[in-house]
Amino acid sequence: MIQHRSILTVADNSGAKSLLVIQVFGGSKRKFGFIGDVLNCVVKDANSTGTVKDSQIVKAILVRSRKEYRRDDGSYIRFSDNAAVVIDNAKDKNPVGTRIFGPIAREVKEKGFAKIASMASEVI
Repeated sequence: MIQHRSILTVADNSGAKSLLVIQVFGGSKRKFGFIGDVLNCVVKDANSTGTVKDSQIVKAILVRSRKEYRRDDGSYIRFSDNAAVVIDNAKDKNPVGTRIFGPIAREVKEKGFAKIASMASEVI
């Protein structure tokens, strides 16, 4: 459950280290984002050699969330951190980085981000 001004860690090698959420896409009244949702974020901390820079506005997809998420089969999935992957735009759904670190949720692949799921080390 991610909302406006939430801080996210970055789960790829795009150069960003942390992101600040400024918008959850999906409607003007939408307050919270869950796993697989597209977010508009500001890069708060970045490597100097990365492809994204400090204070740059980027789009990201939420791949891990501390708040448990109920699946259709009745099970729950929960991670130890809030993490996102930086993407180029919401239409193409291509990640900016070339590697994905840590596990990601199965819901990411189900929402059409198959390239991110194939690059991840583990899909839970």
